[in-house]
Amino acid sequence: MEWPLNLQLSLGHRLLWGSLIVAAGLFMAICGRLKSEFIIYRLMAARSRILWGENVHRFYQIVGIVVIVFGALVALGYI
Repeated sequence: MEWPLNLQLSLGHRLLWGSLIVAAGLFMAICGRLKSEFIIYRLMAARSRILWGENVHRFYQIVGIVVIVFGALVALGYI
């Protein structure tokens, strides 16, 4: 079966989306490391604290690193 749309992203789009994903990962990793009081991070951490308890900051550090790696793979065209 052939796809009706070309789902390949151009180089510019890959770099843009990859950079945005990396920026989101950096935000999570840095805020988790510093236990930030930034309002957006506080809202995310409050929701995650229900499941992760006091490990919520460690969770955001690890998830931030995973998101950074994913963004780099998108930017490089592997994903």
